[in-house]
Amino acid sequence: MARTGKLLTIGTIFAAAAMTAFGAPAALADELPQDWQMGMQAAATPVREHIDALHNELMIIITVITLFVMALIAYVAIRFNAKRHPVPSKTSHNPVLELLWTAVPILILLSIAIPSFKLMYYMDRTPKPDMTLKITGHQWYWTYEYPDQGKLTFDSNVLTDEQDKAAGKPRMLAVDNPVVVPVGAVIRVLVTSTDVIHSWFMPAFGVQEYAVIGRTNFAWMQIDRPGTFYGECNQICGINHPFMPIEVRAVSKEDFAKWLVTAKKKFAANGQPDNDAAAVRVAQRSAGKQ
Repeated sequence: MARTGKLLTIGTIFAAAAMTAFGAPAALADELPQDWQMGMQAAATPVREHIDALHNELMIIITVITLFVMALIAYVAIRFNAKRHPVPSKTSHNPVLELLWTAVPILILLSIAIPSFKLMYYMDRTPKPDMTLKITGHQWYWTYEYPDQGKLTFDSNVLTDEQDKAAGKPRMLAVDNPVVVPVGAVIRVLVTSTDVIHSWFMPAFGVQEYAVIGRTNFAWMQIDRPGTFYGECNQICGINHPFMPIEVRAVSKEDFAKWLVTAKKKFAANGQPDNDAAAVRVAQRSAGKQ
């Protein structure tokens, strides 16, 4: 009975893992990583869709190569073992084999390089942007600016555990002032820094752009559905690096226009958030005092 229970437990674990891997789109409705997740987050932009397509192609290529090498090793181990081949071959030169093991890898690398270069150029060229979002990394929070919307600017800081629970938001991913963008708009993203190197990373968008002081890097995104998406700074930038989450809300163009009116009034009347207080809050969390 104990053996049967262990087998059932192991079977349940593998079944859960398989359901997560093959049912990723349904499981990722909340647009954030899930427990036992084996697949990647569902794509929310054309860039991420192209990245996933290249990933799937590479998986096929490396699987075929792995199976071929395993079969070749098995064939050699069985066909040319010491019992069946007591006198080893002294062949030292085979033009056909040498040509094949040189030409075939070249063709494989070309089949990988060409779509990779195409994807890099696709990610690097913003097609007629509808708006611009400027992102500035600080130790340890983000500043967002909307240059096309009257230079609307605000800071975004991590929430405390109590605030996460009260709002029903995921721990260490939610922020006080999330980015809000319209669905379907082509958004040019400008990323820079005021101190050290940060990285604005949104898995569902296929965007990972380094924030470097004295330099402005750029990317683009076009979110295809409404929802709340989460990311993080994934460049180690100091003691409170884990507390630089990113929260992006994609809404309809009508809701975005309404939000703009509210946001301009809010940040014009209240000014920027108290980042000194936010720094204390982050320091408390990192020290485990919450």
